[in-house]
Amino acid sequence: MVVQLLRDEITMDKLLQALDGVHTIYTYNGSRFDLPFIKDSLGIDLLSIFTHHDLMYDCWKLNLKGGLKVVESRLGISRRLDGITGLDAVMLWQKYEREGDQTALQLLLQYNKEDVTNLRVLREKLWEAHSFK
Repeated sequence: MVVQLLRDEITMDKLLQALDGVHTIYTYNGSRFDLPFIKDSLGIDLLSIFTHHDLMYDCWKLNLKGGLKVVESRLGISRRLDGITGLDAVMLWQKYEREGDQTALQLLLQYNKEDVTNLRVLREKLWEAHSFK
């Protein structure tokens, strides 16, 4: 299940509710980006509540360097929205914010969902091949 929060829905309580039952949070570069951003924005230190596993460092041990899309490509992990970048995601959000463009929002939500679901695929590939657990 993927939960996506927007605007006023992004609160500490809603985030914790979405993470109910979760023990470990898996990210790609979350140590340096996602978790500090959440801490700064919502005032919640997820590292004090959950175990965190940053898959980027597992990839680095295997000389798989670059962003998530680069690593996915090298490991044969496909995307339905191939070719959309993080910069595109920012631009989609801005288009939604400025113009209320629902198509841009839906594309962004799809992109974000693929990021999250592909983290699971990445984790499974790493664990199967190299026993990172």
